[in-house]
Amino acid sequence: MRIEDVLKGKGDAVTTVSPEDPVTVVLRCVAEQNMGALPVVDGDRLVGIVSERDVVRRLHQQGSALLDARVADVMTADVVTCTPHDGVGDLAKIMTERRVRHLPVLVDGRLAGIVSIGDLVKARIDMLEQEREQLESYIAQ
Repeated sequence: MRIEDVLKGKGDAVTTVSPEDPVTVVLRCVAEQNMGALPVVDGDRLVGIVSERDVVRRLHQQGSALLDARVADVMTADVVTCTPHDGVGDLAKIMTERRVRHLPVLVDGRLAGIVSIGDLVKARIDMLEQEREQLESYIAQ
């Protein structure tokens, strides 16, 4: 199974933030839309990602002064990305090794979606379920 299959099931809509946005925009999206991470874009170019972990770590360091910070001050600039053609299994391994929970999906350098480790786990479970059903059908014949 490939990432393009995952995106077909979950959709390719992505909420993004700008590096100049205040951190409070991230907090609102995380709270209201139940998001764990937001890609940071400048125009149509991905420049980072900001996760709830990033915000919590900075909050611990800076306290309430963080609320006056910009997204650029909090985001991770070295973003691990993927393409729609990448395999789910390969990316699950990369996400585990790199300790990231969200991967922006890029097509020709442009943001085309985002997948979470939960999306990949669900895809793997769906694949195993399909294989089990095929094996049961084969055995029953």
